[in-house]
Amino acid sequence: MGPIHGLASFMNFISVNRNLNRGIPKFVRIVSVSSCSRVSVTNRNTMYDGIHGMKLRKFRFFKSVELNNVITSDDEDEMSEGFFEAIEELERMTREPSDVLEEMNSRLSARELQLVLVYFSQEGRDSWCALEVFEWLKKENKVDEETMELMVSLMCGWVKKLIEGKHETEDVIDLLVDMECVGLKPNFSMIEKVISLYWDMGEKEAGVLFVKEVLRRGIGHEDGEKLARKGGPTGYLAWKMMEEGSYKDAIKLVIEIKESDLKPEVYSYLIAMTAVVKELNEFSKALRKLKSLTKTGLVSSPDAEDSHLIQNYQSTLLSDGVRLSNWVIEEGGPSFHGVVYERLLAMYICAGRGPEAEQQLWKMKLIGKEPGADLYDIVLAICASQNEIKSISRLLTRIEVTSLLNKKKTLTWLLRGYIKGSHYEDAAETVFKMLDLGLYPEFLDRAAVLQGLRSRINQSGNVDIYVNLCKQLSDAGQMDNFNGTFDLNLLILDSILALFSTSSEL
Repeated sequence: MGPIHGLASFMNFISVNRNLNRGIPKFVRIVSVSSCSRVSVTNRNTMYDGIHGMKLRKFRFFKSVELNNVITSDDEDEMSEGFFEAIEELERMTREPSDVLEEMNSRLSARELQLVLVYFSQEGRDSWCALEVFEWLKKENKVDEETMELMVSLMCGWVKKLIEGKHETEDVIDLLVDMECVGLKPNFSMIEKVISLYWDMGEKEAGVLFVKEVLRRGIGHEDGEKLARKGGPTGYLAWKMMEEGSYKDAIKLVIEIKESDLKPEVYSYLIAMTAVVKELNEFSKALRKLKSLTKTGLVSSPDAEDSHLIQNYQSTLLSDGVRLSNWVIEEGGPSFHGVVYERLLAMYICAGRGPEAEQQLWKMKLIGKEPGADLYDIVLAICASQNEIKSISRLLTRIEVTSLLNKKKTLTWLLRGYIKGSHYEDAAETVFKMLDLGLYPEFLDRAAVLQGLRSRINQSGNVDIYVNLCKQLSDAGQMDNFNGTFDLNLLILDSILALFSTSSEL
């Protein structure tokens, strides 16, 4: 009576299932095996097979599976008598499912074979039977794209219920092993779905444990360039962390897995390097905010200990980035050099490390990956702020063959770098160079240089550069914006008075 009652319930399910998004309730029993050898069962109602000395089967319980676009209202009319006989025979569990299906093969349509899978996914049915049915379909080359999608959907539903039920990560892993045993090899897409389920349900620690166990067992492992390019479990989980802004966690995850000899994919190192860049960028924003608050007096300036902590944090991030880049090059080979140098360049730019950033520019150029002009200009500005004379000289060689418009852009970046580093004499020399080329600095840039030079008069007593700059700006008609009209004699007198004022104070 059990099979008949099951069929009645299944028929009732089909007749009412006109909403394609409705879930299918089920109760699943799955055998956990340590290898893919098949289990010969004489009586499936017993937990022990005396003939083969089988170990006690492990039972796992699930509540429901959600399927989309599987059952339609027309399925009831399409079912043949052979379908019902097959279900009853499989429910008796007196013969192997493969033997039953082999015998009734000619009487079952492709759609009915799919519905057999659906039937054994219901609550109260033996879902290990569904796995064996799928295995037989695979062996008989009857698994089309639709059937494969159905089986993947069943599997994802089982996994979801395991995670919702707070089951051990080991149970999810065992399910993937069971799937592999019946010919449904878990690929990256499937592993990705499981990671997403863990993450979306807030089971983040369990998600990390899952990824580590997948790597440890080699589930869904793929070799070669294809895996490196498309990603893997470690990189995908790190990316999920980055999406939430947990950049440090993403970096820590990849490094921890690598140092545990679990062999994360090369792609994960690149994801972690991106996380380093983003963390450095956020850190730089925080430092700029701190500097702004310090200037307004809202917070006190960092003391020596604070400064040391700031420097150490940034250095640690850079060190992690370099380690990750070395792993990419070691395991990924020359094809990854370009993307590694790009990320290193971004790291050093965010950290304000001019010479190191310049080095990455030339490395990119040497391998034929020409950096954009804007990148050269940004690095030039950083070097100018630190007054790195040799780097500045090398970076400026490229403006000799650029257009006048690009020359102005580059020299403006140089000028602003000098201003940022308070190198006002060098900034003035840059303004002279621009004026010689017939280029005019922006008003705010001119004003900043003049203000900086005037403040230096009180320190050095040298008014020559200041006066000379004012004269050249006046001759170029670039002083009209300063106090309406400009009188050079009054400006010189003002500078001399400022100098004498400083001398008297001394």
